[in-house]
Amino acid sequence: MMSKLSRKAEDYLEAIFEISQEKGYARVRDISQKLDIRPPSVVEMVKKLDELGYVVHKKQEGVFLTPKGEEIGRVIKDRHDTIKAFLMLINVPEPIADKDACIMEHKLDTKTVEQIKNLVKFIQLSSDRPPWLDHFDVFCRTGEHFCGISDECRSRRKRAEAAINGYIIENMDTPRGQRSARDVTPVS
Repeated sequence: MMSKLSRKAEDYLEAIFEISQEKGYARVRDISQKLDIRPPSVVEMVKKLDELGYVVHKKQEGVFLTPKGEEIGRVIKDRHDTIKAFLMLINVPEPIADKDACIMEHKLDTKTVEQIKNLVKFIQLSSDRPPWLDHFDVFCRTGEHFCGISDECRSRRKRAEAAINGYIIENMDTPRGQRSARDVTPVS
């Protein structure tokens, strides 16, 4: 992460960013409602963020992000949206995806989030829904991998199962009982 702020402080900046995008400013009660935190606690954190230069708190006007506060709020919001979209792609219900994204947005490496974002964009920009997502939907419901009955698919599945079990099988076309030790190599 680009800042040394606590997860809690980042959550505040994200909330203030989101509220400010809608209203142009954020009030303590708006932040309190968004984060489900009591107003006195919000005031305490807003004071800390003000002292650190992330927000400007004007009592009668509201809470405004400074450029560095806005940057962190924008980054955390983007991370949240990316992770939530990914979780929903893999059939996590939206309320759970939202809650889990709140946790993960602070923990994942920037490169990991970037690659998740690339995958989400790639899938969203596809002209058709990728067939493997439909296969994954069936797998989630049934526990069975629907991939057709082609030899290539069977071979891929056997390689994946072997890799999961810690082996590389060099010659998948050889029936299991006819393979020699040369065909099966432990993964190191």
